[in-house]
Formats: sequence, C-alpha cells, structure tokens
Amino acid sequence: MIWQDVNWGVTACILLLIALIIWQIARHGFIPQHKSRPRELSPEYFKGLNFVLNEQPDKAIEIFTRMLDVDSDMIDMHFAVANLFRRRGEVDRAIRIHQNLMVRPKLARDQYALALLELGSDYMHAGLLDRAENIFQELIATGQHRVQANQCLLDIYQQEKEWRRAIAVARELEHISHCSNGEMIAHFYCELACLEINRGQPGNARDYVLQALASDADCVRASILDARIATHQGKYRQAIKTYHKVETQDPECLSEIIQELLECYQKEHRSDDCLRYLNGLVTRHDNTDALLTWMDLIVQKQGATEAVRQITKMLEKHPTVHGVDRLMDLLLAETSGELHDNLQAVKKLTTSLLAREHLHRCNACGFDTRSRHWQCPRCKNWNTIKLSVNGIPAAFTVAQAGASDGRERIQ
Repeated sequence: MIWQDVNWGVTACILLLIALIIWQIARHGFIPQHKSRPRELSPEYFKGLNFVLNEQPDKAIEIFTRMLDVDSDMIDMHFAVANLFRRRGEVDRAIRIHQNLMVRPKLARDQYALALLELGSDYMHAGLLDRAENIFQELIATGQHRVQANQCLLDIYQQEKEWRRAIAVARELEHISHCSNGEMIAHFYCELACLEINRGQPGNARDYVLQALASDADCVRASILDARIATHQGKYRQAIKTYHKVETQDPECLSEIIQELLECYQKEHRSDDCLRYLNGLVTRHDNTDALLTWMDLIVQKQGATEAVRQITKMLEKHPTVHGVDRLMDLLLAETSGELHDNLQAVKKLTTSLLAREHLHRCNACGFDTRSRHWQCPRCKNWNTIKLSVNGIPAAFTVAQAGASDGRERIQ
C-alpha cells in the first residue's frame, strides 16, 4: 500500500517505541517456569532497530512482523504493530491482528479488554460505526476502559447525529470521569431544538432550548434559538430581552443577531430604544454590525446632514474601516467637484481594505473556514471557531489596518 502524507519523523518515533517494547520483552522475557534467565536479543531485532534509525519504516515493519510469526506469544508487540498498521491506514491488517489476539484461549482478562478497545478503534477508522458501537458497548459491560469506550461512543453518536444517545453518554462520562460536559450537552440539546424547528414544532424546540440552558447557562446558541422562537411566535418584547443576553454570553455573536434584534424593536415601535442600545454596544464592544445598523437608523430618522455629524463624532471615538466606508457613501452623495474626487479616492482605499481575506479559525486545532460553525469540522470541539483576519483575531479597528467583521453567519 502506498504511504501517503506521512510525517516520517513521527513514524520513526512510533517505530522506535515499538523497538523499545521489543527490547523490554527481549530483556525481561516471557520466562517459562522451568527457566530462570531471560531470552537473548534476537539479531532480527537489531535489524529492525537499524531500519527505524534510518527512517525505513516499511522494512522495519517487515522485520517486526516476521518476528511475530516466529514468537506468537509477544502480546505487546502484536498491539504495537497493529496500531502502527492502523495509523498507516492499513486497517484491515490491524483488525486481523486484534481478532487473532481475542481468540487466544490463554489471553488474560485485561489483555482481552485492551484487544476489544483496539478492535473498536479499528472499526471506527474503517467507518464501520455499527460494529464499533457494538464492540464498545461490550467493552463497557466488562467494566474496563469505560472512559475510553464511552468517549468513542460519544464520537460515534455525534457522527451519526444521534443526539439523545450522545447526551446519555456525555452524562455517563461526567459521572465516571468527574469532568463537566455541560457545554457539549447544551449543544446537543440545541441540535435537537433545530430539528424540531425544521419540523415546525417551536414548542418542542423551546423545551430543548431550556434543557440546553439548564446544562449551560452561558450557552449563547441556546439564547439565540430561544429569541428566534419567541420572534416566530410574535413575542417581540420577550425576544428583545433574550437577545440582550448575547452581549454577556459571547459578545462576538452580537453580529449574528443585530438585524433580528432591530426587527423586534421595530415591531414594538421602539426605534429610539434600539438606537440607544446600539450606541451602547458600539461603546462597549466596538461591534461593527452594531455601528453600521446605528448609522442606518440615524440616516433614516435624522437625515443625511445630521447623520454625517453624529457618525463622524462616533468614528472619532470608535474608528472602524466599515464605518469610514459607510461615511464615504453618505459624503459622496452630498458632494461634487474636487472634494467628491478626493472622497472617492478614500472610498477606494476603504473598499480595498475591506476586500482583504477574512477567516474563522478554531482556537483548539487552528482549522480555518470562511463561515462559522458551532462544531469544528476537524477536531469536533464545540464553540471553538472564532473570527480572525489573516489568522489574527479581528478587532475591527482602523488602527489595525483593514480588519473586517466578515458578517459571519452560523452554520
């Protein structure tokens, strides 16, 4: 099989670890009762070790596999070689090794449990999730490797979008590992709420939202869903109150709800209250979406001339590229001649700055994406993807030359 995209340094380290395991076995040995001295180091072992040190893993594996054929009692070496096959993508060979281990009549109880765990991991890597699930459930029944087996089940249920089962396993992990999974469980409830919303069952959806908030009171996703459900039901005052929670839960998510919040204020005929709230958001967080929405409201309510005065005053305190760009639009509409041409040049500059690439990046694994996800597609962590500009967290200020809010949208 062709070895693709392999870090040879890491591979050499793995093989070196195997070699060290072999050395320990050779040194301490599986000593029969009628013998008192350890077995001697095999010349084949030194060949394999030489291949490891010369970064020739294929030849090293060939040597070590041949040694397994000669001495089938080297249990630890079976595990090491099988794991290496799995890392290389040769899952079928890893499965055969672990299956052969499990049928040994004299296999110790802890070795059998380890073989179960490794076989389940083989099936997961092969995409055989049903088989893997059965293996891990069998392993949990033995009472061994419960944490690892439940963690694997949690991964499986997330892949299969079996959110109720994922919640049950996450709670079991809380019990046996004494670590809180509240944030993760809250997202599972939010997933169930989204399913109910798509089915046209907002009442059921809100039940799940409330369970999400009970699991994690700071779950901003649950608050956003709760406010959207209230808006759908015409409960605009309640929605406004819920949207306000986003500021304290996760200010970065304000960009997600500004337009929806504005619509709720307008339904309640409270545009002045909305203006004051947006003004406060800009002051407290320098939020670009809040600033742009505030600017639009100023233009609508007070006209372009007064809007230019107030916007200019605001930008002196909270300068942003987006704000200057929008101000240029207003000024260009009110000017002509040389001044218009000069403003047009500034407009081209702000447009160029805003065209710079922006990304979202996972704080856990560094995964880059153009849109925000609640769960990182790579590392599967929840709520770790944040807005960045060219790899740097965005602050949306002119002083940081071209930062862009990106108008993120949660997927």
